[in-house]
Amino acid sequence: MVSEKMRELGTKKSTIREIFEYGRKRAQEVGEENICDFSLGNPNVPAPDFIKQAVLAIMTEMEPQAVHGYTIAPGNPAVRETLAASINERFGTHFSGRNLFMTAGAAAAITVCFKALAEEGDEFIAFAPFFPEYRCFVESVGANLRVVPAKTEDFQIDFVALEERLSPRTKGVIVNSPNNPSGAVYSEKTIKELAALLRKKQQEYDHPIFLISDEPYREIAYGCEVPYITKYYENTLVCYSYSKSFSLAGERIGYIVVPDETVDFSSVYGAVAGAARVLTHVNAPSLWQLVVARCARLSSDITPYEKNGTMLYEGLVRAGFSCVKPQGAFYLFPRALEADDYAFCERAKKYDLLLVPGTDFGCPGHFRASYCIKEQTIERSLPLFEKLAEEYGI
Repeated sequence: MVSEKMRELGTKKSTIREIFEYGRKRAQEVGEENICDFSLGNPNVPAPDFIKQAVLAIMTEMEPQAVHGYTIAPGNPAVRETLAASINERFGTHFSGRNLFMTAGAAAAITVCFKALAEEGDEFIAFAPFFPEYRCFVESVGANLRVVPAKTEDFQIDFVALEERLSPRTKGVIVNSPNNPSGAVYSEKTIKELAALLRKKQQEYDHPIFLISDEPYREIAYGCEVPYITKYYENTLVCYSYSKSFSLAGERIGYIVVPDETVDFSSVYGAVAGAARVLTHVNAPSLWQLVVARCARLSSDITPYEKNGTMLYEGLVRAGFSCVKPQGAFYLFPRALEADDYAFCERAKKYDLLLVPGTDFGCPGHFRASYCIKEQTIERSLPLFEKLAEEYGI
């Protein structure tokens, strides 16, 4: 009667959502102030005031049809030109509006890219730990996801394992830096080595391999450079979102960059447009296109995230946890205190610590703690983590 695959996706919640909903019910029992919910990556820093000012100015100054009407499918031309210029200023690139395609956030951008590139039986590669939705995004377009195991000492790329998984069926490789859930940032050395390997394999397989760079956390990096990958590898598609950088997760606004250097640019950009059409992305939200264009050269204060991350990292290390210090995003990804990360996260609920098992991110034996929450919640959680560690004899 219905697609069994779609029914399964629609009725089985993600582990993250299940933990979050458990926390909402538990809060009614013990009080919101007693729940230490590290489950969701929902920005808690308010959107900058310049966002509000931009919205008010647009609503006041512009005709309603220009604000709320359809744009052309790739997005408002003036918006795309403005965003391209801001990218060029920051990264020394040479994009114009024709290189951008506006989307309803990064999830839409990534899915459009998969749909644009995939033919039946193609494979995409992700590096563990990775955002769990990549799997259903890839499978929804008839392709398969292959996973490179995590290099857990620093969460850079294990190139031996990657080369073992590359094949003539490989259509694309997904990179997410700063990374959800590890907080790692791929170094320039890593990106250069990745680009060299993919160029070698492109020649060997006699077809392009695309890098799909998922970048919702680009602006949230702590004292380190996040390489702009189009400068290192020609066949790169950048999927950007303002959800985290401007705390606009619910507004769904972002874009795809298709560089001129991409093999057969017109075909790739045309396929992006066709995929967006098939997936019913008529146009990205018109108002928010205008807002991000007005604010493109401005930046948010990420100090609260950096402070939270340092506090949580140092507190967990003191309690006996092993963890790679995050360089960006707003997640910690420590080792669980037992091999079964689900059992560990279940035990943590005893202290109302709500954590997400690493298995869901392709990396068993770890857990994710999202620290885009109130500073007071982190302070309250640290003695609870110490009690949890004591149960394991640490």
